[in-house]
Amino acid sequence: MNITHLGHSCVLIETENLRILIDPGNFSTAWHDVVDLNVILVTHKHPDHIDPVHIYPLIANNPDAQFLVEPSIVEALDLPTAQKLVANSKTWIQGTLIEAVGGLHAIIHNEIPRIGNVGVVLRTEGEPSLFHPGDAIDMAPPDIDILAVPAHAPWCAMKETIDFVRAVNANQGFLIHDGLINERGWTLTYNRLTEMTTTALTDLRDGQPVIL
Repeated sequence: MNITHLGHSCVLIETENLRILIDPGNFSTAWHDVVDLNVILVTHKHPDHIDPVHIYPLIANNPDAQFLVEPSIVEALDLPTAQKLVANSKTWIQGTLIEAVGGLHAIIHNEIPRIGNVGVVLRTEGEPSLFHPGDAIDMAPPDIDILAVPAHAPWCAMKETIDFVRAVNANQGFLIHDGLINERGWTLTYNRLTEMTTTALTDLRDGQPVIL
């Protein structure tokens, strides 16, 4: 499995049969010219996970890609080709199982209404399994090999992130959701998780594909 971190929460996953893009949001631009996609997945409707402007050229440049989104997105944006990715559902695409888990965004504040969020688990025979949680860390699907770990967010603290990584207990991982922190913050999170969990983290900030 090739994994390319394209900024913040956007990740390109390449298996033997599929090119899958997750969460093309407006905190990064590296995904704007990505083509030959088979699947586009979006975990929730916040613009740092689905860019309301540049999502349209991405769809136009990938006309054959299946477009799976958390259900509230189809109400927020005009996306006629989008299919609802409902929590606790399973979708098979060319030998890859896409599992939607969770259902709600993490609590930011009790006065801010919660929105929908689906974490996505990818399982392909002969490939490692991967979990991208979107904006929630209250779920720990079983048998995860690679974990995309939110590095920093208004909705989680370090103590919660450590417990989340321990609960998932993946062998490997990498940081996402890092568009809100500087180099010092990124390094602090990386080092603390390395010290306090058994998940081996890989630095993917150079935007180059890495085999995991």
